[in-house]
Amino acid sequence: MRNTLTSLAFALLVASAPVLAADAPPAKPLPAWEQLTPAQRETLLAPIRDRWNSQPDQRARMLERAQRWQQMTPEQRQRARHGMQRWESMTPEQREQTRALFAKMRTLDPPQRKALKEKWRAMSPEERRTWVQANPAPADMPPGPPPRE
Repeated sequence: MRNTLTSLAFALLVASAPVLAADAPPAKPLPAWEQLTPAQRETLLAPIRDRWNSQPDQRARMLERAQRWQQMTPEQRQRARHGMQRWESMTPEQREQTRALFAKMRTLDPPQRKALKEKWRAMSPEERRTWVQANPAPADMPPGPPPRE
């Protein structure tokens, strides 16, 4: 359980770095966890604790993501951050299209994926909407960005 909390806290620390940065001078490096004040630690942990308590059906997913984060290389973590930033900037329609496209891609072999990517890039916005209606993402697909494979 301690490793779980440490993993969750680390994931939150990475996500909340801007909060700490606002309190610290920009040129000064952020302190190690052990050097944070109790108030700073609480600031970082409170949102994850609230989410953990308010979304019991998501606990397994949160734990799995935190454990997966710990196993990532720095390059993989950077790609994950970039993907999350892209996802957050998408419109709801773009997210729906991304989910549908990802779900379809998972069922295809590499040459078929390549062909679908080329076809997708050539589609107009209306053609994409029609394609998504014909190929919706599964209802049980979790919200949020699709995992990278």
